[in-house]
Amino acid sequence: MKIALAQLNFHIGNFELNRDKIIAAILQAKEQVADLIIFPELAVCGYPPRDFLEFSDFIERCKKTIAEICAVTHDIAVIVGAPSENTNAAGKNLFNTAYFIENGQVTFVQHKSLLPNYDIFDEYRYFEPNRNFAVVTYKGKRIAITICEDLWNTSPDPLYVTKPMDELAKFHPDLLINIAASPFNYLQYQERKSVLQTNAVNYNLPIVYVNHVGAQTELIFDGGSTVLDNQGNTLLEFPFFEETIGYFDTENPQSKTKDIEIPKTELIYRALVLGVKDYFQKMGFTKAIIGLSGGIDSALTLVIAAEALGHENVLAVLMPSQFSSDHSVTDALQLVENLNCPHTIIPIESMFQSFSTALHPLFQREKFNITEENIQARIRAVLLMAVSNKFGHILLNTSNKSEAAVGYGTLYGDMCGGLSVIGDVYKTQVYELARYVNAQQEIIPMNTITKPPSAELRPDQKDSDSLPDYEILDKILVNYIEQRLGPNELIALGYDAAMVQRILKLVNTSEYKRYQTPPILRVSPKAFGMGRRMPIVGKYLS
Repeated sequence: MKIALAQLNFHIGNFELNRDKIIAAILQAKEQVADLIIFPELAVCGYPPRDFLEFSDFIERCKKTIAEICAVTHDIAVIVGAPSENTNAAGKNLFNTAYFIENGQVTFVQHKSLLPNYDIFDEYRYFEPNRNFAVVTYKGKRIAITICEDLWNTSPDPLYVTKPMDELAKFHPDLLINIAASPFNYLQYQERKSVLQTNAVNYNLPIVYVNHVGAQTELIFDGGSTVLDNQGNTLLEFPFFEETIGYFDTENPQSKTKDIEIPKTELIYRALVLGVKDYFQKMGFTKAIIGLSGGIDSALTLVIAAEALGHENVLAVLMPSQFSSDHSVTDALQLVENLNCPHTIIPIESMFQSFSTALHPLFQREKFNITEENIQARIRAVLLMAVSNKFGHILLNTSNKSEAAVGYGTLYGDMCGGLSVIGDVYKTQVYELARYVNAQQEIIPMNTITKPPSAELRPDQKDSDSLPDYEILDKILVNYIEQRLGPNELIALGYDAAMVQRILKLVNTSEYKRYQTPPILRVSPKAFGMGRRMPIVGKYLS
């Protein structure tokens, strides 16, 4: 049996686009004399559809699209994901379903059994879990069809009480197919491959795995669709972050291939580029604006945006104040020259003086402090948003995860933006990404990378005046945020107790700020946003 795998970039709720992509792939697979073509989980409507699933019209359009797909399935079978209605009296109204279509009609359905509701997932909110299992026979093969999470209950401490594959194994399948919507993080590929290999070996079955590619706001899907033999060896693996249609013959399998190995820094960079590109394309935007300070965060953001959108579509705005160093301006100008991006310079010293004059009657007995620093940040935000409104440019936020974690940013100032590009990238990772950018030639000026980081909102300011060294800070943050280690566990690792208490207090008391930030492109296992839900007024470690 010749199988086509369709790793495609779908758009949530864009039924016409999704239908056309699916049908075009089916017709291509027919030309290649494929017997079966497989699409990812919820491909018809895009993933994750979230509360769109609560609209009856949305479900009707899913059904209509399935009917349109059925019309082109003569001489080929199709497996495609879409919601389906639960006709039982009890339970939720919908299933997350894999449709098996042949000869113009749906001949088999398999509903998803394991519905994740951890981290960024919330499927149990919408779907009823499957409790009935069967396999479909096609071209003499008994095929077990599973949907993403149905294969992930493999750990010694399982998350679910049911193992769908234990049930499907009773039907003695010849082939296991998994359609997935598995979002990217920089550890996901290795974990995903381990899960697939474990299933292949445990059930002595070859596996065909098809994943989404593309970004849906903060979630980025890397693809990585693959075929494994019954010993867990890789027979076919698709590229990351690229739409691909490929083929596999069960009777004449390709020789074993080496697993794709891409360094973590490159994976993160490519994910961020795709995240920006898809956000703009799917929202119908074309141009971006960035406040370029001469620092490393805005420099990296500009490089990513220029690659994603085209250098001519990203406007860099330099807004020096009386506290800006000369090298910050020259570094920023060197970067826009290297990238050939349009830019403009709007000094803010006179505007800051106007604010100071207006506030003098109230502030005359007060010392210069964070208030005046924040005024500068908010002046810059007003200017950036003015240009955004006037010309339709979308403001990209340039804050990193280390700053967002400890509240080292100004609400309605440098925390503004339509999309946070590096908000899930720690400061130490920002430096790694900058070095990756410069691996072939110097794009980001070396002085931007080597100089001590500073917000430049007061004389001789450095980040180290307010924060621990980023090498130490980021390690503590990773252990607290990603690993969920508490203060005693962190101290047991050897970190200074006073520093741990200080940092964790900053993280927890800054939650109100993070609730007001733009969507953050997710590249880590635990990003700020939909996957991390903390109370604003909680007292823990505050």
